[in-house]
Amino acid sequence: MLKHIPHRYPYFLPASAGTPTARKKLPGFYFLAAAILAGSLAFGAPLPARASSDAELRLDSHRAMDIQSNDIPGWPEGPVVGAESAILIEAETGTVLYAKNVHQQQYPASTTKILTALIASERCGMEETVTFSYDAVFDTPRDSSHIAMNPGEELTMEQSLNAILIRSANEVCYAVAEHITETTDWSVFSGIMNERAAELGCLNSHFVNPNGLPDENHYTTAYDLAMIGRAFFANEMLCKITLSRRIDFPATEKLPLGKLENNNMKIIPGGEYAYEYLIGCKTGYTDIARSCLVSSAEKDGMKLICVVMHDESPYQYQDTIALYEYGFSNFEKINVAETEEKYNIDNTGLFYSGNDIFGNSQPFLALNRDDFILLPRTASFDDTESDISYDTGDENQAAVISYTYRDVPVGSVRVSFSAGQDEKSLFDAEPEEAPQPAGPEPEKPVVFVNVVYIFIGVGCLGGAALVILLARMILRNYAFAGWKRRGRKERNGRKEWRRRNRRMYK
Repeated sequence: MLKHIPHRYPYFLPASAGTPTARKKLPGFYFLAAAILAGSLAFGAPLPARASSDAELRLDSHRAMDIQSNDIPGWPEGPVVGAESAILIEAETGTVLYAKNVHQQQYPASTTKILTALIASERCGMEETVTFSYDAVFDTPRDSSHIAMNPGEELTMEQSLNAILIRSANEVCYAVAEHITETTDWSVFSGIMNERAAELGCLNSHFVNPNGLPDENHYTTAYDLAMIGRAFFANEMLCKITLSRRIDFPATEKLPLGKLENNNMKIIPGGEYAYEYLIGCKTGYTDIARSCLVSSAEKDGMKLICVVMHDESPYQYQDTIALYEYGFSNFEKINVAETEEKYNIDNTGLFYSGNDIFGNSQPFLALNRDDFILLPRTASFDDTESDISYDTGDENQAAVISYTYRDVPVGSVRVSFSAGQDEKSLFDAEPEEAPQPAGPEPEKPVVFVNVVYIFIGVGCLGGAALVILLARMILRNYAFAGWKRRGRKERNGRKEWRRRNRRMYK
């Protein structure tokens, strides 16, 4: 059961909407609704203001909510948004730059499809054939997003991903789920979704279908969608699909009419709210989830992921752009290897920075040159605190140093064995450069192995050397004593020989 989700409104869908009888009746209902709408517009009659009024009330309520990241001392103040939940993170480190109700469970609507598409891209070849079953087609409500596929028709997996991400086709999600599980029951796919979500770092999510159609047991959070987004937006193919203007599938024997559908997301290039730094996105909407948007943008080497949930259209686009501008303007990447000048962990002396105890011996541990942290532009690297973990799970890494700023995790750096690095080591000689102005040469960041172990090793070697020295002294003393005894005997023998000779010649 979904918890802690205020401002919800019921989603009405007849239980028989997927039956053949209902499919015959529903078009008449839509025709009647369209006729009433057309008549209202034709005669200038005002449309009901109830929907607009409800949306404004929700927006006012959401904008009055606390923004948790604004409570961090020294943290840049983030914008007020109309979304009930919103998050902005840096994609590589996962650093949370903006947080508003990020762990509150929400209905995700079609943003669910980024997980479905991600799993399909990981498990399937793009030329695999997806065949549409009766259930995949007719379990899809006619008033939801679809591309009007018929049972028995086929798409390639690549076409299917285009239909899912560009046109948000619900029946295609069902067909892909059946294809991956090799069953005719798309609900089996939910087990794969929940397993993959946990692997990606999701904390408060539960998925029961591949497309996000309303179900009280189908929910996630802004934080969890951002974690899924880290993997989704790392896939260049999926990102490019989301920015495509349309799908255009040629007619085939198994797709007699072909398909031509437009991308309705307004933040992509050419859209009403086009954002120039956007690299990928996926929208979602149902009456109960309201407007949702998960997206990613990159500027000056900084890649951000933004999620807004339970927003009102078109503010999901405006709020997203405002959050990106906030992130790019107020934060910067700091390369740790180029900045770190001192390092000590909990004053234990396990690692030492600077010259080691033996002088200028060659170090064999290095800070990874590619690792960085995210900091507010007003903060200093010296303001950070660090902690270390030796449980890296990588035999080429000695440790991982994690940094925090105001108790907020801002990134980490890997401590690698220099000899095992294929890339240029931190301690390799630098290539010759143009002469630099005179002045003291800055110290390079150096991390040395546990000096306690070094002392133990030195002690063992010293003890062994002492034993050898004592043994040599004992042997030498024994040999000297024997020589003295032999010398006395020889001298006594020569004296006796001389006495005998003197007696003989007298």
